[in-house]
Amino acid sequence: QVQLVESGGGLVQAGGSLRLSCAASGRTFSMYAMGWFRQAPGKEREFVAAISRGGFNTNYADSVKGRFTISRDNAKNTVILQMHSLKPEDTAVYFCAADRAGGSYSSRPYDYDYWGQGTQVTVSS
Repeated sequence: QVQLVESGGGLVQAGGSLRLSCAASGRTFSMYAMGWFRQAPGKEREFVAAISRGGFNTNYADSVKGRFTISRDNAKNTVILQMHSLKPEDTAVYFCAADRAGGSYSSRPYDYDYWGQGTQVTVSS
């Protein structure tokens, strides 16, 4: 089992940047594919980005391609979501998630086995 804790959210103006971190417990972090999802009020949880266990494969939602970058440091049990050129529509609670199928980098929430509590990102116009 793995526990996930997100940090780095906050309030930023449109066009700004934020860096989200997800710290994972446990010795098997490197076996998990990792993903970021977000959920805005009144909306379903949506995929943002994912990375395979070795970090060699990534997947992005079309809405964030070219603006967000996902990366991981298996030595530090951390996955990062670097966000640039933020827009008001990026406002949401951001969650990191772990998928035991480590070779995957799925965009489907139900493929993920463990979830963090989320961190709020608010982008003002």
